[in-house]
Amino acid sequence: MDEVEVVVAHSERATLRVGDVFLKVDADRARIDREVEAMALVPVPTPRILWREPPVLALAALPGSTLGSLGGPSTGSPAAWAAAGAALRRLHGAPLPPLPGRAGRSVAALTAELDHECAALVTNGVLPAGLVTRNRRVAEAALRPWTPAFTHGDLQIAHVFVDGDEVTGIIDWSEAGRGDALYDLATFTLGHEDRLDDVLAGYGAGVDLDVVRAWWSLRSLLAVRWLTEHGFDPFAPGCEVDVLRARM
Repeated sequence: MDEVEVVVAHSERATLRVGDVFLKVDADRARIDREVEAMALVPVPTPRILWREPPVLALAALPGSTLGSLGGPSTGSPAAWAAAGAALRRLHGAPLPPLPGRAGRSVAALTAELDHECAALVTNGVLPAGLVTRNRRVAEAALRPWTPAFTHGDLQIAHVFVDGDEVTGIIDWSEAGRGDALYDLATFTLGHEDRLDDVLAGYGAGVDLDVVRAWWSLRSLLAVRWLTEHGFDPFAPGCEVDVLRARM
């Protein structure tokens, strides 16, 4: 009998793997609805939906493997990373979906959230004030108007599967919607900055690198407390706190 592997689990949702089937358990039905809707719209490969019985969504496993993980070594050839960039460009060029996504929060909302998190990080002694202040300044470049694109919203490196130099699928679409395309690029290369040139070789021109770097800082500042409170370690080598230190 296949063993049950816990892929990720916290108080909001969990993903389990049993053989070649992934079971996503999410108490928020709207997130599952968004994921199913997004996968039907995107011009990139996604997992096949096997069945759906809220709060569970069953998906077929994708062939190949991921390009790495945050805090771990990056794998794959430059051509594989470029293929991921090309897939991301196709996504961002697709017709806009009907709903705003995680990457589409307003500048005012992001600014307020960022200010709150920075204050909490310093007040609670989570991070040194100088580190927070420096990254808050870097993050400022991301707080600007953008042209909406179809975004994944949580395009971590572990969400993109490749086989050789071909993208076989992108998973976890529950945060998808209209948003800032550079947020996706920054999330995908977070902690793997040395791969950004390879990604852009496939993605194409017209990318403001200062904004990508700003999103590295902004996303990391917003994530540190949540990760700590939900059993993850943003202080692990190569993870969010190291990303913030790199800006110093």
